[in-house]
Amino acid sequence: MSTDTNTLAQAFQSLHKPNHPLILTNIYDALSAKTIAAIPSSPALATASHAIAEAAGINDDDLTLPANLRATRIIADAIKPSRKPLTVDLQDGYGAHLENAIGELLSLGNVVGINLEDFNRDTNDFFPVSEAADRVRRVLAVARERGVPNFVVNARCDLLAHGGTIEEVIERGKAYLDAGATTVFVWGGSARGGLKREEVVRLVEAFEGRLSVLLKLKDGLSYGPALQGVAMARIREVAVGVYGT
Repeated sequence: MSTDTNTLAQAFQSLHKPNHPLILTNIYDALSAKTIAAIPSSPALATASHAIAEAAGINDDDLTLPANLRATRIIADAIKPSRKPLTVDLQDGYGAHLENAIGELLSLGNVVGINLEDFNRDTNDFFPVSEAADRVRRVLAVARERGVPNFVVNARCDLLAHGGTIEEVIERGKAYLDAGATTVFVWGGSARGGLKREEVVRLVEAFEGRLSVLLKLKDGLSYGPALQGVAMARIREVAVGVYGT
């Protein structure tokens, strides 16, 4: 299984090419996953913890590792016929459970990447740069041990959303890339309106193209959990047509 999984990981990793943006739409359950997987031009699938939590009837901050893994197992099983890679939003890695979580994900066979935050939810503060970078190394070490050396880590940096500077983000991002991350996801935060164009340009240059960002949709929405909101709005629209207002 590890050989097949790493072949899938290599395919996913190869999609990350500077100057050739990889676009992923986030899924959150078996139905949304199968729907996106069935689109021929969809290269891979990615979960969003916020949407998974919403589907479970809880807030993103209350999503536990068991709940996240339970949803991921259902999604991974649903899309196996598509033979497409799956990357999982693992939030902050759930503390001491990080290695176990990676092992559980790898056992599913088609999970070949994660999104890993640098904000510690237990302490409500950022991991020190060295510790955050070491957590990337820990993930990749488990993946190598399980025969998946091409496992993809999208290291998320939330510093700008908490009042940090672009210089601090660049320092952190470079440390994560040096630790083996494939890309750095920089979240600008809704309060500040996300990332500014000039910030994106600077980050692309600093990370040599290995940057991950949210892509804005119309009406100020962005990819992430947005597809779930669009789906629910459409369901409501159809239901109103059945029941009336």
